[in-house]
Parts: sequence; structure tokens; C-alpha cells
Amino acid sequence: MPRPDGRSNDALRPVRFRLGFTEYAEGSVWIEAGRTWVLCNVTVEESVPPWLKGQGRGWLTAEYAMLPRSTHTRTPREAGLQSGRTKEIQRLIGRSLRAALNLEHLGERTLIVDCDVIQADGGTRTAAITGGYVAVVLALRRLIAAGLVPPEVLRTPVAAVSVGIVEGEPRLDLCYAEDSVAEVDFNVVMTGDGRFVEIQGTAEGRPFTAEEFAALMELARKGIAALLEAQARALAEAPELPPWPSGPEGAR
Repeated sequence: MPRPDGRSNDALRPVRFRLGFTEYAEGSVWIEAGRTWVLCNVTVEESVPPWLKGQGRGWLTAEYAMLPRSTHTRTPREAGLQSGRTKEIQRLIGRSLRAALNLEHLGERTLIVDCDVIQADGGTRTAAITGGYVAVVLALRRLIAAGLVPPEVLRTPVAAVSVGIVEGEPRLDLCYAEDSVAEVDFNVVMTGDGRFVEIQGTAEGRPFTAEEFAALMELARKGIAALLEAQARALAEAPELPPWPSGPEGAR
């Protein structure tokens, strides 16, 4: 059966990066994955959590939110207590992006990656990881240019994509209409050298076989390879960023 947007089963949705989307963040990227739009902003803080103080290494943490009208009906803001879903996605984004870095080269700094979903059509967490990596690179390029961290702080690119079985067919990069009826669905995070960071998956309608799992992972590999290429192209064409702020107020 044809997919809702007419793609072949092994095709990604169109992906677009807009770098330097906001003016004030140290790294900022707007990512569009089809009709899913996520704004990723990176803040650099000259401190680390208390449990890391004095160790000479840095940290990366992530926050995730869906704006109230990012979905077909209004999603209330999470004022105060966050849902379990939000916490789980934040931790996934943080784990995934930490895999891209040599934190011991960051010094006692923290990167805070804010991922705000402007419009959701499935795959918001995978888009946040894929766009978040590009925003992290932009922020670190400024630190590297200022001589504050070495280039080795960047270990490997990281990207993520969803795969699933819908109507008995393995499919890449599910939109919401597919994700909501998938018999099996996975979120897969991989590095630039083909290693897995995380695999999240479940059978919603029926158990899956080892052969089906292998087919889904092959689809994920193909999709992530294409996303890594898109990340590299976007970063190669990145506009020159303003220099790192200097002086007491700019040190942050």
C-alpha cells in the first residue's frame, strides 16, 4: 500500500537544515524532516554539575519540549512536573549527543541543548538528535576558533532515524500516520563510523522475527548514512559565525 506522502519504503522524508537560525545561541539549527520541524539551540556554560567539579571534563545535557500547537490539538505546556515521555526523550538526546564528543577535551563546561518541537509529524526525537548534533558542532567550532578547546573535542557525527513495520512492510522514517498504526517501530541512533548508540523498539501489534529486525536495521543504516551526508553538507556550507565573546560578560 502506498505511503501517505508517496515515498518508497526505503526513502527518507526531505531533510533541511537552517544554520544560525537564532541570533543569541552559541549554536542554533532549525531542522525540517518532512512536516516535523524542530529548533535546536545550544548554550555553553562555564560550569559543570557538582558531581563533575574538579575533574577537568565537561558535560552535555538536553531539554525537549513540544510547543502547544505543534500537534493537531493543543498540547498543554509542561509547567513544573514533566511527563515521563519528555524525561525519556531528553535523556535519549543527551546520551546520543554525548557519544559525539570527547568530554575530557571540553574542560569544565556544560553544553545545554534545547530542542523545541515547532510542528510534529512523527520522528521528533530523531530529528532533535540529528539537528542537535549540527547545533553542537556550530557551538564547538566557536570554542575551537577561540582556542578554548581542541578540535579533538569532536569525536564522531551522530544521527538518528525511525524505522518500523506498517501493514507488514518495513519502512524508513515513519511519519505520524504510519507511526500511529505501526506493528513494530524503532528509533535508531548511530555514529559516523557505523556503530549503534541506542536502539529503542517494541512490537505494538505482533512480535517480530530476527529477519525482520535485521531488515529494519539495514533500513536504519541506509537512512542514517544519508542523514550524516546531509549534516556534512550543511556544516560545509555553514556561514561564518561571530567570534566567541570576550571579556567578563562574554566568558559565560
